[in-house]
Amino acid sequence: MQRNDDILSLLKEKSDQAARAALRGVILQPGAIGDCILTLPLAEFMKDSLQLGGIDILGHTEYIGILPGRTCVDSIRSIDTMDLHRLFVETSVFDLPDGDSLISAFADYAWIVTFLGEPNSNFEQNLIFTANCSHSAEVITLSMKPPGDYSAHLTDFYTQQFVDQSGLPLQARQLQPCTCLIKATEADINKGRELLKEIYVDSCEKLVVIQPGSGGLHKCWHLDNFLAVAKELRSQSVEVVFLLGPAEIERFSNAMIKDISSVARSLTDLSLTQVMCVLSCSDGFIGNDSGITHLAAGMGVMTLVVFGPTNPAVYKPIGPTVTVIASDRTDFADKPSAALQQKVLDVLTA
Repeated sequence: MQRNDDILSLLKEKSDQAARAALRGVILQPGAIGDCILTLPLAEFMKDSLQLGGIDILGHTEYIGILPGRTCVDSIRSIDTMDLHRLFVETSVFDLPDGDSLISAFADYAWIVTFLGEPNSNFEQNLIFTANCSHSAEVITLSMKPPGDYSAHLTDFYTQQFVDQSGLPLQARQLQPCTCLIKATEADINKGRELLKEIYVDSCEKLVVIQPGSGGLHKCWHLDNFLAVAKELRSQSVEVVFLLGPAEIERFSNAMIKDISSVARSLTDLSLTQVMCVLSCSDGFIGNDSGITHLAAGMGVMTLVVFGPTNPAVYKPIGPTVTVIASDRTDFADKPSAALQQKVLDVLTA
């Protein structure tokens, strides 16, 4: 009799494990690369605490395409191929016919977390209705930005919101500062070496990558600061490569581009995957509060980030070797600062 009970218990345990493995979660994240990277701790927390078999990110593919195979995210889906705008209509007029594409889009998920819409909004109510057309699912709407007086890290804000709304006895956990969120593959490293070789940079030499841009001009340290740091590093036999994306090419004048070229080599108009490949071959990274800085930090690259008007306590990049240099100067983006330049160099040459 005891043996039969043991067998039944084992079968039930196996059945429960299979049931949990079949559960999936999805996060609707419409933000840019920095927002997506700062969502990864929430994705990992959901996956572990809910014992999900997988978790997906629904967002813009140019920002989330690098995540599967390198992070806790199992797969991605394009937000641009879905009619999510239909969910913003008044609930009184919202309707879905049988077999509607929105129903099938959310049919596989037991947990749906969205940064789109607001709590108790038309979007949230219509999303709940859509999910429950096929099965019973939990829908949680999170705020993307914390209150103005919030002082903890943004990732803690996301996780605590989820815990508070889940209705489960979960314990929020603080992110460990040594966490490496993104792991480059061997193929990434090889591709990075190829890209560097194309601009005659030996990947065996000590390499520091500089990305002088950001989504907001007010967050961009004056270009002359980056140029001065690059010159000093070059004088110490450190290879320097500037990453210039579409925003920098559009904002920078021909004279500024020429100044960069006179100091160091640069790579322009790379895809996010290519940027990641180059970063996987670098020994250090310098940047503003930007998405690429979050990427470098998340990959475990020694990252030095210069903060101006944004709060590093809330928005500091996550990684095992991140150093923040914060400035309270009102002319942070307008004038060079020899003092801040020296602080950067002191960290890099320590």
